[in-house]
Amino acid sequence: MTDGVKADEGPGGGVGAGGGVAAGLSAAEVAERVGRGEVNDVPVRSSRSLTEIVRANVFTRFNAIIGVLWLIMLAVAPFQDSLFGYVIVANTAIGIFQEWRAKRTLDSLAVISEAKPTVRRDGRSREISASELVLGDLVEIGPGDKIPVDGEVAEAESLEIDESLLTGEADPVVKHPGDPVMSGSFVVAGGGAFTATKVGREAYAARLAEEASRFTLVSSELRSGISTILKYVTWAMVPAAIGLVVSQLVVEENSFKDAVARTVGGIVPMVPEGLVLLTSVAFAIGVIRLGRKQCLVQELPAIEGLARVDTVCLDKTGTLTEGGMDVSRLTPLGTYDEERAATVLGALGASDPRPNASLQAVIDAYPDTSGWRVEQAQPFSSARKYSGAVFAGHGGWLLGAPDVLLPAGHPALAETEELNRQGLRVLLLAKASEGAAPDAQGAADGADPAALVVLEQRLRPDAAETLRYFEEQHVAAKVISGDNAVAVGAVAAKLGLPGADSAVDARELPKDPAELASAIEEHTVFGRVTPQQKREMVAALQSRGHTVAMTGDGVNDVLALKDAEIGVSMGSGSEATRAVAQIVLLNNSFATLPSVVAEGRRVIGNITRVATLFLIKTVYSVLLAILVVCSQVEYPFLPRHLTLLSTLTIGVPAFFLALAPNKERARPHFVRRVMRYAIPCGVVAGAATFLAYLIARAHYSGHGALDAETSVATLTLFLISLWVLAIVARPYTWWRILLVVAMGLGFLLVLTVPWLQKFFALKLVGTTMPWTGVLIAVIASVVLEFVWRWAGRRFPSEPAAQTPARKRKLARRGGATRAGSRKAGRAEEARKAGKDA
Repeated sequence: MTDGVKADEGPGGGVGAGGGVAAGLSAAEVAERVGRGEVNDVPVRSSRSLTEIVRANVFTRFNAIIGVLWLIMLAVAPFQDSLFGYVIVANTAIGIFQEWRAKRTLDSLAVISEAKPTVRRDGRSREISASELVLGDLVEIGPGDKIPVDGEVAEAESLEIDESLLTGEADPVVKHPGDPVMSGSFVVAGGGAFTATKVGREAYAARLAEEASRFTLVSSELRSGISTILKYVTWAMVPAAIGLVVSQLVVEENSFKDAVARTVGGIVPMVPEGLVLLTSVAFAIGVIRLGRKQCLVQELPAIEGLARVDTVCLDKTGTLTEGGMDVSRLTPLGTYDEERAATVLGALGASDPRPNASLQAVIDAYPDTSGWRVEQAQPFSSARKYSGAVFAGHGGWLLGAPDVLLPAGHPALAETEELNRQGLRVLLLAKASEGAAPDAQGAADGADPAALVVLEQRLRPDAAETLRYFEEQHVAAKVISGDNAVAVGAVAAKLGLPGADSAVDARELPKDPAELASAIEEHTVFGRVTPQQKREMVAALQSRGHTVAMTGDGVNDVLALKDAEIGVSMGSGSEATRAVAQIVLLNNSFATLPSVVAEGRRVIGNITRVATLFLIKTVYSVLLAILVVCSQVEYPFLPRHLTLLSTLTIGVPAFFLALAPNKERARPHFVRRVMRYAIPCGVVAGAATFLAYLIARAHYSGHGALDAETSVATLTLFLISLWVLAIVARPYTWWRILLVVAMGLGFLLVLTVPWLQKFFALKLVGTTMPWTGVLIAVIASVVLEFVWRWAGRRFPSEPAAQTPARKRKLARRGGATRAGSRKAGRAEEARKAGKDA
């Protein structure tokens, strides 16, 4: 594999620059190369292996802390004080199981969406799996195909390849026989074949493809926010834990076992270990739910990202309309008749081995009966807006957009515009000027119009409902198409999209980035948009602070898909679009997008809820430890008490809340939104509980006083925590009310059943102190209500100081940063690619 092969090497090694059509490798040559290990056997995984899943869920910082404390408690304390360890084991097992289910879902969907390259072997073309490619294989390529391995061009017919994924340059590169091609690039026009010179781990695609569909849990505001919170928690936990250890072992001079138990009881609740677990579970279940709807999430944060989107850019063809088209009529122009036009259309259709949807409709309507010999062919290019061919004895012919092939003011343009207003697509058949090659610059100059080909597109039945959903969710929809602006506007109007009546021709858009951004914000429908313009329009929206999702299925959408925060590709789209998209709709249904948005909102909204529960516990645990150290008293709780409290007010409720329906619109600043509630509420809960504990210490005396004091403190903290749960569970539904009530009844059961009282060491003594604890909890709950509302006003999700002008300034800065990061990333990829080559 190290030496590669040349394009003209050996009987099956392809063709040289001047050779004819090659037969490709023979079956014997393929077997020989497989035997030598010269096969493209790099495993492309859509997810982590089971071993990696187990390692990621088991070997965490907090599991290590809890594990050590658990072993200590097993050695020195009763079984019930070690319950927290078994809870962690159960939670970790749930996390592993859910992610393993998500892995199976992703793996099965990845197999469905895997592209199969076409190779020529023994003179015949056939599709094979990318892993079956061998060194020296002759791989056929056409528009939309991604180059699966490194190679050298053997055949080229107006072959243009986009290498922007490697070099960052958006302009396609014309390839000739003998030129190198790099894996990871893709064909935008023309066709041909190349000989594989690097396969397996030596090809650049080995890294690119694996990264494109990896199950990731990074690069999301939610997960990075949780990591930031956990970092701060660790810093706060260490000194508090050290102080607690010293106070319980030295200052109070307790028995060793009791001191250790109460020390561990103070440290364990500081660890919000379930927060990371529930986040992973929520994401994993999101993947499973979407997988059932034939939606492949290639990067897990894409679920979250699409929920944060406020602008969706839609390509008309394949998104709002179905791929198929029909020729509704043929209108001859000038001296040409319908029979002559039909003959030419049939010949043009036969000249393109890889027709697009429009040309396929022409082929279906007008089969080739001419027998004309093709001297030169030019496939359709979205940049040129036309295709063409030169036929021996019949001259050159062009087929494409009338407003590109005809001069301004031509009478046929008026008819074209009227047809476009009806939502019809119109192509112009024109006779090229004598001697003009279809691929030459200005080939359309002086073309003689021969006929108008009127095509009718099929609207997706679910498109209108999906657009209404986005409008209701305050997500702006922008239709960005390469078709005629009037035609695009007519289709959008049929679907009820607001602003469809003022479609804009992208050729008239301003070049200045600020003016372009204003124009895009003001309008909804854009036609005649080039691939580069789509990219610029996405960047313009990002410069105004918008979070942009781009949907598409064609090669002309790839650049914009790559630059948008979230790229969504149709499963039937080109391999290139599927490679760069974060989400692939395998059922080709635009109507699946609302499900993805809803799933993202469910994850973000619910994790924000449960994060507040977990971190309030962490805050009051740290505060209690500090107060105990300063007061030099016994820690009020044993591990069993806090296990009971955590289970009833956090663990069980958080599981249900994390997986519940949630349609809240995703908002930014996750850390600020969580901590603005967690810190003040945690302080209130900790202070009120410690106050109840101190009053109980003054009230009780004699044998069993510490157990009575602990019971009062536990009752107080439970009631406060239950009220926090009641606040977090809003807005109420029947099952949320039932959840809060059930947790309260669970605690009441512990207080009333004798063997549970003994198991959890909880027994309320007398009536004065228990009712005092209840009164303190009620007062604290009233304060919590006030604090909750105050925190929401005092620390809003978005600082009030961010005026619209300030937001635009920050957005421009953010857009520049994103653009710089993308440019730097592409440059680094190009550097590595060059090194590998």
